[in-house]
Amino acid sequence: MQELFGAAVERGASDIHIKAGDYMRARIHGILQPLTQQKLTPEQVKGIALQLIPHDDDRQGFDKILDYDCSWGIAGVGRFRVNIMKQRGSPMIVMRAIPFEIPTVEDLGLPAVINRIANNERGLILVTGVTGSGKSSTMAAMINWINSNKHVHIVTLENPIEFLHRDNQSSITHRDIGTDTPTFESGLRAVLRQDPDVILIGEMRDKVTIETALKAAETGHLVISTLYTKNAVQTMSRIIAVFEPSEQEMIRVRLSESLQAVVSQRLVQRKAGGRVAAVEVMLMTSTIRDCVRDPDRMEEITDLIEEGKEHYGSQTFDQHLTELVKTGVVAFEVAKAAANNPADFDLKMNMFGDAKAQRAATSRPGGTQNLADEMSRMMGR
Repeated sequence: MQELFGAAVERGASDIHIKAGDYMRARIHGILQPLTQQKLTPEQVKGIALQLIPHDDDRQGFDKILDYDCSWGIAGVGRFRVNIMKQRGSPMIVMRAIPFEIPTVEDLGLPAVINRIANNERGLILVTGVTGSGKSSTMAAMINWINSNKHVHIVTLENPIEFLHRDNQSSITHRDIGTDTPTFESGLRAVLRQDPDVILIGEMRDKVTIETALKAAETGHLVISTLYTKNAVQTMSRIIAVFEPSEQEMIRVRLSESLQAVVSQRLVQRKAGGRVAAVEVMLMTSTIRDCVRDPDRMEEITDLIEEGKEHYGSQTFDQHLTELVKTGVVAFEVAKAAANNPADFDLKMNMFGDAKAQRAATSRPGGTQNLADEMSRMMGR
């Protein structure tokens, strides 16, 4: 089983699905493919799950588990973020691959301004996107830059711990929710007493987490966290909407003062195969801070991000997608589908005469070979 997981990761698997009554499957470059030729029984899935669960008490109570998160590693391959669940009364496992090697901004092909964002002394930085868009990797790259360049104390609060950073120029404290601290809420209350300079919060999941993150940012810490939002404007709207109407004016003020940047990303298919991150970067300027405080000016923010590209290094999704199309990395139709406003994106590309040429040059990756057959041959099955 470990060899099978290792082979899947070598072929670029981001996730592995193990479900009773189905083949084992892997998501490779965004496409879910079978890894095995035989469907798994509930007993086989349970046996795999018991190997992944780290605590004896949890293993003994397996039949009562409905949702369970943990992490698991294979020497020489990498680590996995593991979710064990029930579906139709039978066990299922979804494993997200996490490389041992910590990526850099350059490794991920992210804009160089991300390193400059990580260099902030204090304030709130948010990395947003849908599930599987690479948010954890981007946050890991920021922590990696801080760890390589600054003498600070970094505390991470995650459920479960994903990337494992070694102490370098900085001292890093990893806290696993459920193992090292009971809950996110208790861990966040305690973290401000642990002399942190940088706090990474795995997810801003509720009002309490958001309030504590803002408090930490306001008291001189750099806070990095994530939200499941599509772009910068939606991110701020989502945070404000968590609070009661009577609280929203004050939250707008606090957010405008504490927020330093929002990095939103989407993974899009490369022409040559695999995926690349399309990234929107909003850097807080005095004008954008004014727009956050005034609900009637929120719609101006996207234009301000676009206008700040040369001077500040900000960019909208559509600006980055345009670059990816012009450099031949992404096909025009793929970029158009991922744009904030596909109709506007099409119009702008046609204005510059790029869309027609890109349509003609579009070449989608070919079909994938039968991965289950290849795995079976390799494993001698």
